[in-house]
Amino acid sequence: MRLDKDLIKQIVESQKEFSGVISAKQDDKVIFENSYGYANRSHRVENKINTRFGIASGCKLLTAIAVGQLVERGKITFKTYLKDCLDITFKHFDSDITVEHLLNHSSGIPDYFDEGVMDDYSELWQERPMYNIRSLKDFLPLFQDRNMEFKSGEKFKYNNSGFIVLGLIIEQQSSMTFVEYVTKNILEACDMKDSGYFYFNKLPENTALGYVKEDCGEWRSNIYDLPIIGGPDGGLFTTVGDFSKLWSSILNYNILSKGTVNTMFKPQNQVNNTLYYGYGVWIIKENEEIFKYFVMGFDPGIRMFSSYYPKDNIEVTIIGNTEFGAGDISKAIQSYIKENDNENN
Repeated sequence: MRLDKDLIKQIVESQKEFSGVISAKQDDKVIFENSYGYANRSHRVENKINTRFGIASGCKLLTAIAVGQLVERGKITFKTYLKDCLDITFKHFDSDITVEHLLNHSSGIPDYFDEGVMDDYSELWQERPMYNIRSLKDFLPLFQDRNMEFKSGEKFKYNNSGFIVLGLIIEQQSSMTFVEYVTKNILEACDMKDSGYFYFNKLPENTALGYVKEDCGEWRSNIYDLPIIGGPDGGLFTTVGDFSKLWSSILNYNILSKGTVNTMFKPQNQVNNTLYYGYGVWIIKENEEIFKYFVMGFDPGIRMFSSYYPKDNIEVTIIGNTEFGAGDISKAIQSYIKENDNENN
């Protein structure tokens, strides 16, 4: 099937409260690209195609890539035990937790932000100010001495703590900070010049603030809702153009070998009838075939969905700096592609 520019435009513009950017490509050609809303509401600064946005958990993919690179360099394997690659004591963690368990959300370790229990990420910073969360070790008091939730490898449960631990492994095995490693080995390697982990109080120009709509109808920024700088579980700032470079670098095996990419993008844990998780990436299977690979991010004032449909060589990235519209746009485009694929079979 072929993407229809006018239909995508219609889908996006039906979401009146959407603020952000969308880019839809097929066969590496831009089919539709546009920006909406404001990067800064107070000063009425409009979003642009090259505006930087926070993408929350959308950047877990970069953490998985970093781990894959360390595997290829012989520092660790996916089956390496946590206790053998990180010199930090976790009192109650199982001894058989592996790197793979952390990557595919089956480790069973306690999650510092359990999305099944909490629905407001900002609640975390009421007793521990977000401006004090400046390094990965600052997260440890939130989960380090808590009990396991289930036996490692037993089941899938989405887990932010697991990616903090992966970031600590990356730091120890590379002798670099997580941000330094990802900047040098992924962002620079992919020519993602407009992307980075930026301090909230030192955001570069052309960066959108995230906005939360309060019950009274007023908008506030999300600067007090998130750690002051992002890390392995979320918080990268990027553009739709840069994220497209990341997809290209992965799919063309520029930053990882074909074998490692195939391992990362293999359905590992089944979440429901069609949804699976690999290493840092979600996967939808339809009729025993891969329909879509995707990453997504949810934080106060942030919604991000970036998808690659292998059968039709389609890439769609939607980044919103409010909590409205991005998910509905992603679902509508997915349905449109699925319907057309079914008609052509």
